[in-house]
Amino acid sequence: MEYQTLLLVITFLSASILIFILRKLNQTQNPTKLPPGPYPLPILGNILELGKNPHKTLTKLSKIYGPIMTLKLGTITTIVISSPQLTKQVLHENCQIFSNRTVPHAICAVDHNKFSVAWVPTLALWKKLRKICATKVFSTKMLDSTKILRQQKLHELLDYVNEKCKKCEVFDIGEVVFTTVLNSISKTLFSMDLAHSTPDEKSQQFKNIIWGYMVEAGKPNVSDFFPILRPLDPQRVKARMANHMKKVYKIFDGIIEERICSRDSKADYEVCNDVLDSLLNNNNLGEPTSKLSHNEMVHLFLDLFVAGVDTTSSTIEWIMAELLRYPKTLTKARKELCKAIGKDEIIEESHISKLPFLQAVVKETLRLHPAAPFLLPHKCDENMNILGFNVPKNAQLFVNVWAMGRDPTIWENPTMFMPERFLECDINYKGNNFELIPFGVGKRICPGLPLAHRTVHLVVASLLRNFEWTLADGLNPEDMNMDEQFGITLKRAQSLRVQATSSA
Repeated sequence: MEYQTLLLVITFLSASILIFILRKLNQTQNPTKLPPGPYPLPILGNILELGKNPHKTLTKLSKIYGPIMTLKLGTITTIVISSPQLTKQVLHENCQIFSNRTVPHAICAVDHNKFSVAWVPTLALWKKLRKICATKVFSTKMLDSTKILRQQKLHELLDYVNEKCKKCEVFDIGEVVFTTVLNSISKTLFSMDLAHSTPDEKSQQFKNIIWGYMVEAGKPNVSDFFPILRPLDPQRVKARMANHMKKVYKIFDGIIEERICSRDSKADYEVCNDVLDSLLNNNNLGEPTSKLSHNEMVHLFLDLFVAGVDTTSSTIEWIMAELLRYPKTLTKARKELCKAIGKDEIIEESHISKLPFLQAVVKETLRLHPAAPFLLPHKCDENMNILGFNVPKNAQLFVNVWAMGRDPTIWENPTMFMPERFLECDINYKGNNFELIPFGVGKRICPGLPLAHRTVHLVVASLLRNFEWTLADGLNPEDMNMDEQFGITLKRAQSLRVQATSSA
């Protein structure tokens, strides 16, 4: 073991020295005017400056170096954009050049990067997957046809909270919402639950797999800073990710095979009208170029779960935290719900348009707490000039949407939770307004935005209308811990423990 460690250290140092020499030679032979940025250390570059909360660090640095700056993260040249104007220039006006990704090593496990709609280059496979998402998964017609499935999961959430009310028990709302969103997505995709509020061994295993995936995807990985080390996988991040992915694939593969066998038997088959049925129907009746292979289908389902469950549940938890922190705002949201929707009326997705203040609450939360503070990384496919600076080919691009959401030149009182600001303007998060782009923009905008929009509003509206909420353990709103935990999604550092009482 000691010999292996010594060999790894020697390899790393040798590679780093070689890279440093080559970089210096390249700078001498090809001088370029990169955007400004902090001076990089030899070999490591600016890695040590990132700290535990890179989104906050890069926001502070942007105040020094400007809305476009350069970092050296190991051997990777990284350009950070922190203004709506530059974001529009890069991701809208020059979308062809910046539409591809730099892919983290962990995502390469089980060749997921070769099939994932989030990571593959914008070529034939990506176009097919995006079209499938737009027409067979997230179209208005499909979401309307599956809304009753999601409504069932919402009723179960309300039943669970009601039981906690009767017992006067405190609970972790983030964990409960995670289970609800997971089952809401699994119902939409497969017409079945993959987790339970009272977890059994099987459902807990699936939740642990999803959580494990998110943990590994969000870890700083030396292989991403020094790609030459990828074959060694020194932190074993890719190996652990592969273990999680293989377990998920086995579950999804079994669901797909069971459905295919059930459909073939015909006599015993009950039409589900879910996303899986839609994809299988498309494979049977659609154009050859639109059909998904078994492998492509499994990878797509992994994307839908990972992108949908963690981001949506985290956003709902942040919304509830902000409302509990500002009781007057919570009261205002509840009053709107009581006025717009009858007491005995069941809240449905169609009610969202009648709730402008709730929509403003969601927008304000996404402004302050975007699920992905840098979005997913983009890659520059050719040398590009921006504001007189050279952005070199193959540079990695981060868009700091967290910084833009707190920019005082864009927002009045940017650190305050003030949903009212969105009642006075027509800004939305659908990719048209570059000051608020938590789901991205252009070609790479999140395809699951329509489902996330419905789920977030419906869950929050139902929780607010049916229950009154207080913080657990006698905690005062002004004493709440609102710290963030950086990862692939921006989570709360401390779980939100609450107590509910029935509003009936």
